[in-house]
Amino acid sequence: MLLQQIVHYSLHFLVIGGIAYLYDKEKWLKYWLILAATMLVDLDHLLAVPLFDPDRCSIGFHPLHSEIAITGYVLGMIFIKHRVLRLVCIGLFFHMFTDFVDCIWTYAKCATCLQDVF
Repeated sequence: MLLQQIVHYSLHFLVIGGIAYLYDKEKWLKYWLILAATMLVDLDHLLAVPLFDPDRCSIGFHPLHSEIAITGYVLGMIFIKHRVLRLVCIGLFFHMFTDFVDCIWTYAKCATCLQDVF
């Protein structure tokens, strides 16, 4: 579990630094802060009962982690021309990717957790 958490939070906080740098080498720190702010998408976890379940996959469970929300993030990455708003969509999509990796990792260890989803 420790390795899974290290990978999960490294993707959430460290890898976005690389994304920010690739987005704009001169303003990467500003863009890292914007990408880090997309972590606020996890506020939808406050609506869940129970609030925390280590075996629950966020994707498809929380409203801002739903298929329709993710579709919106992808469309925003493609069609929004405003650099900052596009970066927010990139950050939200990367957040979903990170959570999806976490889901795959959890389900690889806990097959019944996957069965409970369906």
